[in-house]
Amino acid sequence: MDLDKEEISSLRWETFPHMADIGIRGFGKSPREALIAVSYALIAVITDPQKVDPQKSLTLCCEADSYDLLLYDWLNSLIFKMATENMLFCRFDITLNLPVLRGVVWGETVDREKHSPAVEIKGATFSELFFGQTKDGQWIAQCIVDV
Repeated sequence: MDLDKEEISSLRWETFPHMADIGIRGFGKSPREALIAVSYALIAVITDPQKVDPQKSLTLCCEADSYDLLLYDWLNSLIFKMATENMLFCRFDITLNLPVLRGVVWGETVDREKHSPAVEIKGATFSELFFGQTKDGQWIAQCIVDV
């Protein structure tokens, strides 16, 4: 299930400072929801995700033995596609069955006037990498991205 712009606002994500880099964090009731939320946090480092239109879709697949490594691979796959396809994303449909994550992402070509990109993200790092559940059952997906 993909999310429309109204549903995006119901997700919870944030960015946080980290020396010269930026931290991203997504929250959810499930691993899938936390992954979608952190994906929006990644885009929010660059631009307002609601400024991006779903004009083109791409399919991504990652495989790793842990949630942490899947998060790392997923974010770097998004960053790679943004760089090589000159795109920003605004919608994420994720299927997660450890060790495999399959995602369809929608977005559009970067338009400097429309999107006003703030930074270019070089990659996700292992710094503060965490993808797991808190004692209260909430899922958190986070890491530091190199800008």
